[in-house]
Amino acid sequence: MPSLKITSVFFLLVVILLQACISDDDSSVPSPEKSELDQQLEQVLVENAPGNGLAHFRFPASEDFNRIPQDPKNWLSAEKVALGRLLFHETGLAIKPKQNAGLGTYSCASCHFASAGFQAGRFQGIGEGGTGFGVNGEGRDADATYSVNDLDVQPIRSPSAMNGAYQEVMLWNGQFGATGMNLGTENAWAPNTPIFNNYLGFQGLETQAIAGLTVHRLDMDTAWLESTGYKALFDAAFPDVPAEERYTKITSGLAIAAYERTLFANEAPFQAWLAGDYDAMSAAEKEGALLFFGKAGCNSCHTGPALNSMAFYALGMKDLFDCDEPTFLTAVDSPADLGRGGFTGRPEDNYKFKVPQLYNLKDSPFFGHGGTFRSVRDVVAYKNAAVAENPDVPAHYLASSFVSLGLTETEIDAITLFLENALYDPNLKRYVPESLPSGNCFPNNDALSRQQLGCE
Repeated sequence: MPSLKITSVFFLLVVILLQACISDDDSSVPSPEKSELDQQLEQVLVENAPGNGLAHFRFPASEDFNRIPQDPKNWLSAEKVALGRLLFHETGLAIKPKQNAGLGTYSCASCHFASAGFQAGRFQGIGEGGTGFGVNGEGRDADATYSVNDLDVQPIRSPSAMNGAYQEVMLWNGQFGATGMNLGTENAWAPNTPIFNNYLGFQGLETQAIAGLTVHRLDMDTAWLESTGYKALFDAAFPDVPAEERYTKITSGLAIAAYERTLFANEAPFQAWLAGDYDAMSAAEKEGALLFFGKAGCNSCHTGPALNSMAFYALGMKDLFDCDEPTFLTAVDSPADLGRGGFTGRPEDNYKFKVPQLYNLKDSPFFGHGGTFRSVRDVVAYKNAAVAENPDVPAHYLASSFVSLGLTETEIDAITLFLENALYDPNLKRYVPESLPSGNCFPNNDALSRQQLGCE
């Protein structure tokens, strides 16, 4: 009997050790098998990658600063990103509103919050002068006590702040950024305009963040920095910047841009598939991906990790004032509706808009620079038909690549499935702070938003 007990105990220990080895060593767990469909998709992706295989389409980890594209004048650090994360959401920066009612009620995140894919939750974002939030930003509207001219709105759909590390110049017309394709556009960097910030010499994300603080009436003062503890955060983020230059809109913008450079949809199923989890995407999504990178040729414009590019095309889409809903401060003669040409002043750039990133599209269902498309499928079908919808865009401006793709309805559905599901990161809230040093509600802090967001 004693020997039997010893044998049983020994056997139990072996089982426990084996289980421990399996749990500690993922390589011992069988990985999903690569199917013929997986092999086909991998081959197509490698063919469309510039020599670096599947890595061409993979996001880095948000903490892997060595792999994140960054401005050499604004190197990333954990302290800088942490500060930017707070400032991006901080409604306490709203200290220069046009009306006193707007004091401390809005933030960068009012028009770029996580649950909307870092876009606005409505067709036209509203910063100052907005009231309410609804469920996902769709309930925000203009405060009836505000004059239209005092509202902080954009004449064009607010692009996503996510995956911006792969954009050297920013906005639909690429006006922000002093490097890359904006070299030679100095004549458009007019004094007393936001674009004049290009002379600071930063790339697009940094320039946009710095300029945006003034455009959106955000700032800070010394007493507030001290009372909230932000001063110590600036000290940790910018230890090499002289004290007299450390607490400014420039350093604030650099911190916000550093945070934005870490916003990746790297938990999307397509990213997991690229890392070897072949069960991460369904067969139907893989079929859609094959069409996206194959027959449809979408990858000719949408490439790299963010599936975007630094290219501008005229596709004849309608403008924001064409929306069925009321819009504010939009006009038929707005330079914003000329796209790249509205910035450069070059006629050949007219009606050309930058290729956007493609992750988490369904979080905020307003597409195109005018927000006039209301589903991902509508956009795919539009590009498949290649019939311009905007009569204000002369035909000779349309991109030569804007031609019918010859897709069937079933193929359009498959591409839509890939875009909506395989490129969807369900956990973007990991980029949102639990609270702010000011204690304010965010992304909005007006009375109705506080109520709807559960801050009271």
